[in-house]
Amino acid sequence: MTDVEGGDGRGDPFDDALALVNGVRAVVAADAPATGGGAGTPSGDARTSAKGRTTSADHRSGPDCPAEPSSRRTPADLPWETARRIAARAVSGPPPPATTALGAALGRTLAAPLSALTDLPSFDTSAMDGWAVSGPGPWRVDHPADAATTGPHHGILAGHAPVDVLPDGHAIPIATGARIPAGATAVLRSEHGEVRRLGDGGLRLYAPRPAPPGQDIRPRGQECRRGDQLLPAGALVTPPVLGLAAAAGYDELTTHPRPRAEVLVLGDELLESGLPREGRIRDALGPMLAPWLRALGVEAAAPRHLADDADALYAAIAESTADVVITTGGTASGPVDHLHPALRGLGAELLVDGVAVRPGHPMLLARLAPRRHLVGLPGNPLAAVSGLCTLAEPLLRTLSGRRPAVTYRTPVSAAVQGHPRDTRLVPVVYRDDARRGLLVEPLRFHGPAMLRGIAAADALAVVPPGGADSGSELELLELPWSAGWSTDWSPGSTTDRTGPDAPHEPTGGTA
Repeated sequence: MTDVEGGDGRGDPFDDALALVNGVRAVVAADAPATGGGAGTPSGDARTSAKGRTTSADHRSGPDCPAEPSSRRTPADLPWETARRIAARAVSGPPPPATTALGAALGRTLAAPLSALTDLPSFDTSAMDGWAVSGPGPWRVDHPADAATTGPHHGILAGHAPVDVLPDGHAIPIATGARIPAGATAVLRSEHGEVRRLGDGGLRLYAPRPAPPGQDIRPRGQECRRGDQLLPAGALVTPPVLGLAAAAGYDELTTHPRPRAEVLVLGDELLESGLPREGRIRDALGPMLAPWLRALGVEAAAPRHLADDADALYAAIAESTADVVITTGGTASGPVDHLHPALRGLGAELLVDGVAVRPGHPMLLARLAPRRHLVGLPGNPLAAVSGLCTLAEPLLRTLSGRRPAVTYRTPVSAAVQGHPRDTRLVPVVYRDDARRGLLVEPLRFHGPAMLRGIAAADALAVVPPGGADSGSELELLELPWSAGWSTDWSPGSTTDRTGPDAPHEPTGGTA
């Protein structure tokens, strides 16, 4: 039983693909331990070891009872778009909302529309420093009622409510943001007025041109009226959203909690520091994945590094309480790829087991328990990025309550070679062409084990099987930082990659 949504199963490619996965999973399950359908203790008399092997009086190797197959059965790779739809629908929606203080809501999504609790502005305010004036000029300049009759005065300041009505033909100094006094018809900017002293010691304000009614006054309710919807449910709470909510009268917001993710980096060959040596390489995925996940609105701690050990992997997945476990490596069927046996031992339900995309086709998505999932990323860096964008991002978007991403299509500046059967994800940068307008340009260094291309990229272009000609419009997957998201919301600078020293070279090759 799955809560993945679909149609009635009559010719829908999504349902057909899911049925294919379920059908092959049933065949695989015949060789796997019997369980209660989720991560936990197996049911019946069978006992599952930490390495996913079943032993009992009824499950013995022998002439009439062959041992567990050495190679797993796998379904055909799912189409890329179908895999993304399965990931997005793997859960029915985000967890129940919670009410938090404004500051704690940053990076979450609104669980309900944000409606104004007051008019904005809540009273008529001055848009400029200058004078509040009544009627046509010139105007006699008044002191505030509570100001000294001698010495300098500042007029009406922000945060002070004027109490007297401004008579016709009079003016009073006013600061930006201050409340407009009753009787005022306009605000004259300080640089547009000239004050002259009169013979009786008073002051008169002159202006080179008339001050039309309403000039430089922000009227009450100009931005919104009480009850107006300011933002819909599902909107991301950014720093400006916090400011808007505060201005509209909110101390707290009702938002969806951030999903919690745990990253498990697998491999004996990985080093956490220093230069590659003695056949071992630096871990490139650990430093990248946690901040990438945080940019997607996820709570992600520092990654855990695990050796190529079946028992350790099984225990780490079984003990995790995260909403989503992200693993790197071990998704194929090599000699130390222990992920599939671990999932079988845990009774996990495979929703996606291979995707027709390059790089990264041996990625997978499994349900560990209701509302708990595992995304298995390939171990090669760019292949892992492909899996992150294909399976993890749609799943996490649904879990966090974010609205579906807007699909952008942009012409490509040069022909891109495609895979004969699979979709390709190619790093690209934006280019502003004087003749053809905005284009995307494919980058070099896009092999499965390379990060140089994606490090310079603005997006990933979705290249259909067979490739794309120059000028063809391609769907783009924008990267979090190019889409304006930030991992810590701290100010930063935007690098201009359009100059002659841009760190990339265009290509139309294939991985």
